[in-house]
Amino acid sequence: MRQLLFLFLMAVTTLPALQAQAGNTVTMHFKVEGVCEQCKKRIEAAAYVKGVRFAEWSIDTHELTVKFDSSKTGPQIILKSVAKAGHDNELFKAEDTDYNKIANCCKYRSGIKKH
Repeated sequence: MRQLLFLFLMAVTTLPALQAQAGNTVTMHFKVEGVCEQCKKRIEAAAYVKGVRFAEWSIDTHELTVKFDSSKTGPQIILKSVAKAGHDNELFKAEDTDYNKIANCCKYRSGIKKH
């Protein structure tokens, strides 16, 4: 009986914390420039800042989908990291020094479609 009471108390005390965590999860979509599979890997890796649970970039649509804990991060932090990796997005333009570090096949600013 004590074990049952203990399990009940544990469930009652931890459930609100778990629900609060789930309540902070936000899914957002952003336009991010890139052209190839190498860009995809770089963009997704850069998007994984603290608090991001999922990041996927589409080569076809140039859309980055992220799921993140809004109490730990937000769009500006995520997209600033993506820009720092060399990819323009709807909030930040990559600095030329960061853009110039990406491979020549990834140079999306040239206007030439490479895929």
